[in-house]
Amino acid sequence: MKKFLLILVILITACTYSFSYADSLDIVGEGAILIDGDTGQILYEKNSHMKLYPASTTKIMTGILAIELGNLDDIVTIDKDIINATDGTHIALDYDEQMSLKNLVYALLIESANDAAAAIAKNISGSIDEFATLMNKKATEMGALDTHFTNPSGLPDENHVTTAYDLAMIAKYAMNNETFRNIVKQYSYTIPPTNKKSESRYICNHNKLLFSKKKIQVDGKIIPIKYEWADGIKNGYTQVADQCLVSSATKGNRKLICVVLKSHGSDIYVDTHKLLNYGFNEFEKTQLSFKNEFIDNIDIQNGSIPLTTGIIGDSLYTIVPKNNLNKIEKKINIQENIEAPIEKGQVLGNIEYTLDGKLLGQADIISTMEITKVEVKSKLLSKWWVIIIVLIIILFKISEIVRKSKRRKRRKTLYKRINDPIK
Repeated sequence: MKKFLLILVILITACTYSFSYADSLDIVGEGAILIDGDTGQILYEKNSHMKLYPASTTKIMTGILAIELGNLDDIVTIDKDIINATDGTHIALDYDEQMSLKNLVYALLIESANDAAAAIAKNISGSIDEFATLMNKKATEMGALDTHFTNPSGLPDENHVTTAYDLAMIAKYAMNNETFRNIVKQYSYTIPPTNKKSESRYICNHNKLLFSKKKIQVDGKIIPIKYEWADGIKNGYTQVADQCLVSSATKGNRKLICVVLKSHGSDIYVDTHKLLNYGFNEFEKTQLSFKNEFIDNIDIQNGSIPLTTGIIGDSLYTIVPKNNLNKIEKKINIQENIEAPIEKGQVLGNIEYTLDGKLLGQADIISTMEITKVEVKSKLLSKWWVIIIVLIIILFKISEIVRKSKRRKRRKTLYKRINDPIK
């Protein structure tokens, strides 16, 4: 079953329209990808399936699992195993300190606290190793192809790897969760006092796209790192991973997710600015089909009704390069020899939308009604209107024959009267 799911994901990926032709972007990061946040279409990629170290972008997975599987109101008690497992960035959790799972998730995604990551893992799965198993299972379900996690924080491990493509799939999934979205867009957060800390902890986001006024040069212009439409997600850094950033931006009705791995210094933000600008400036969102849009009346064999109305099952949106809308072609595919019974909403075919011979997407054509099957012995009865027409024709013919016969008799009688001598 797992092998089947993997093959299915690969097939879906292969059918995704990719617009990766912007070689002039000159991205420094070794691996990068830009996708539409709604459709998942790939707008740009560079070594998107190269296995690289994710650093703290790993915490996107840890955070969404905590939100989905945990109770954010639960109080988590910090033990020595959590303290001993902590290295790098932390919020100084103490032995036997008690903190809500909610505050641990905020510490994880905003402050990038590794001690919070360990506490979450143990709370959800009982141990870090079991949580890593859960992470890998979930990554596959999200559409990741080459990811293997060994810990919840992204601390260096030669077996802890992912790809730009996989992180984009994980981020796209996570950003569909409202709680997750509301956390990763926050610049700061205050964790209240606990049983071990008398003062509040004030934490700040490390993702400079959300706040930094520091200047960078992008396409010959000196601009702030802060990106006007940025609303997440997570940055990361280790010596072996170098600079990593998974970002999200929303502008009007457009959502973008960008991943850059193993970039250098502030180049990580230059790379991200270039990719997000490219996505917003060079592409537009269009609606290919409309839910309940009429397509055709479709013949049904052996049915109580000889045809059904075919309509579009769901609206379909896509992203295309600007000024290419008139180049989109569509092909209607209706199944052959469709036989009753037919259920309302049953798929009877589809419409394929292509651009330059590549598939943009497809929409199902469904039946608007339920049609029962008619047995052979009752087929004739189902055509009652045919029977009536045939009977009318027969009666008309009989009537015409009778009238002609009467006319002939009258003519014969008249002829006899004229020609017979008067008696």
